[in-house]
Amino acid sequence: MKALKNAKTLVLGASAILALSACGGPIANGQRHKNEEIFDNILGNFQKLHDEAAKIANDSARYVKYAEAEAELLDTAIMAPYSTQGGAYTISRVAPRTIPYVLYGNDEDRLKNMVAIADAGKFIKKEERAELLEKWQAAREGGASYDPKAYLEGKGYKIATDYTTTFSTAPETMDLLNTSQQSDSEVLVNMIESLVEYDNLGVLHGRLAKEIDGKPYVLSEDGKTYTFEIIDGAKWFTNEGAEYAPVTGDDFVAGFQHMLDAGAGLEFLFEDVVEGVSEYLYEGGSFNNVGVKADGNKVSFTLVKPENFFVTRLAYSCSSPMNRKFFESKGGKFGVEEFKAAKAEATYTYGKSGSMGDMVYNSAYLPKQWDVTETSGTIKLEKNPKYHDAANVTMNSLTWIYNNGENMEQLYKDVKDAKYAGLGLSASTGTLKWAKDDGFFDASAYVSDTTATSYMMALNANRGTWSLANGGVPSPQSENDATAIWNAMQNKNFRKALLHGIDRKAWNAITRGEDLAATNIRNIYTAPEFVSLTEEQTVDGKVFPKGTPYGDLVQHFLDKKGTKVKAADGQDGWFNAEYAQECLKKAKEELGDKWPSGGVKLDVVYYGASASQVANANGFKELIEKTLGDLGVHINLIEATTSSDFYAVGYRAASGDQIGQDIFYGSGWGPDYADPSTYLDTFAEGGYMVRICGLNL
Repeated sequence: MKALKNAKTLVLGASAILALSACGGPIANGQRHKNEEIFDNILGNFQKLHDEAAKIANDSARYVKYAEAEAELLDTAIMAPYSTQGGAYTISRVAPRTIPYVLYGNDEDRLKNMVAIADAGKFIKKEERAELLEKWQAAREGGASYDPKAYLEGKGYKIATDYTTTFSTAPETMDLLNTSQQSDSEVLVNMIESLVEYDNLGVLHGRLAKEIDGKPYVLSEDGKTYTFEIIDGAKWFTNEGAEYAPVTGDDFVAGFQHMLDAGAGLEFLFEDVVEGVSEYLYEGGSFNNVGVKADGNKVSFTLVKPENFFVTRLAYSCSSPMNRKFFESKGGKFGVEEFKAAKAEATYTYGKSGSMGDMVYNSAYLPKQWDVTETSGTIKLEKNPKYHDAANVTMNSLTWIYNNGENMEQLYKDVKDAKYAGLGLSASTGTLKWAKDDGFFDASAYVSDTTATSYMMALNANRGTWSLANGGVPSPQSENDATAIWNAMQNKNFRKALLHGIDRKAWNAITRGEDLAATNIRNIYTAPEFVSLTEEQTVDGKVFPKGTPYGDLVQHFLDKKGTKVKAADGQDGWFNAEYAQECLKKAKEELGDKWPSGGVKLDVVYYGASASQVANANGFKELIEKTLGDLGVHINLIEATTSSDFYAVGYRAASGDQIGQDIFYGSGWGPDYADPSTYLDTFAEGGYMVRICGLNL
């Protein structure tokens, strides 16, 4: 929602408001307690440290201060990371490292250079995958080029020319600049490309930008202005493949302004970064004063202050171009208020989901089918033969087919028959057993890479939604119940009891199996190895040498605060039953008569048609109540019978007051650029992920 790439949902597998007063009791005028007060009470110290870090120019010193801020965020116990992507048994026909290799941005969703085999009943074998990875590593270190196609052909495999996968969350728009959800962008980035792109070895190159002296930009002497020159031959095309216009520098200016005007959650990436952006968004400033300018086939970005990692921001979809003339021909307007008015008109059709003719495209693929609803559909993209780099595009088509995990047996069969290229194997869905029975597990199963995406549990500190307008996910809680929950959520010891009270390893084992139960566990928000010190730092008298990973810095500050969290991945760094029980006893003492005699029941919503969702929800309830049930904490599981209802009170909730549950574990964040701020900004004032805690600043 990273996820954005950035906000990510776990695979599935107009509200009635119950208001709460400042003291926790219901009030009559339909207003919740003020978000600002709750934010300050819970996250105020984190905000202070975050702001201090943002002002530090030196990379290593900034990492240290952000690590201190992150330790403070985790100590608030308003949220707790619990897992990352990957780390699961997988069978696949896709050769490793044939798509962009990078931890942030959208490039990992660009599939034009993917290499896969097409053989039904076969998957790449374990030893073959290991050998391919050795060849990739050698190429990364300067050895021979990495050629998985030739390797696999030499093993007798047939190379695939088409790729089909599934989706469980339907894209809502075709406008890449007017979305912050990965469920939209993972498809759209295959039709729109930007200035720079990472290759499969993890090296940043110019894509629509020419490389000059080995770099895709020219940097001004003061380190504040980056200038890019557009390559020859880049063009815009209609969905029918007709040439519309050349790509120019102004396309990036138009795209940047539209991204700001749309306000879909990406604009914060450039606030106080590019000159004039904050003034344009919040002070009525003119876009003429924004530091994005075009000069023919050149575009420049002028920053408020030098930023070493700025170019990494441009690997994310919010930096994509847009053709100004075409946008205006579909009813589009520029200007925050002008766009708001224009999109309300029937004449505005730009980016409308499924309306393929209402967009133009400049990348390897053009849309040929876009028939989707929230519960069904197919999206198909076909290779554009006129694309400027068509000779290097390996897949002739990309197809996404809706699958919400209801029939895992059929999905497994489809993967086996090569309709789909691969599948993660899970004990709870039966896929692990079937793969073992068929011999695929022993021959081909591998543990997939973990990623930089962090999924988290969030506690709703200011709940506003208690039932959907259509009654799809009603809560059985009374107003007195709701008041008791609100009071409890304001208490730090209560929050700590919840987040330290679930055995994450046992919970993860429900879907992963015992042997991989800890593999993908994440304990801090920023991936521990995401950045490392570029120079030695001394912190509280302790020397941290160059190369120290960020997670070690966070651990130092957690230990300093006495926060009982272990930062490294691959272990349950939070669960401590005895400590959780101690915290709950303290919370009950501190709450006094605000603690109800019958304890509290906390709502958790799950999607009933998904076997993995059902298993996860029941496991969550069992494990929390095992630790805290005797002390009065219970989980009230609420079944959403449609995926739209499930998403409406969680992942798709546009603001904090629409998170319709007390504990939400269905969303996560993937980083957008190469700095810890890409994570921590999302929980700062106005941050994108603050909403999952019921706050909407």
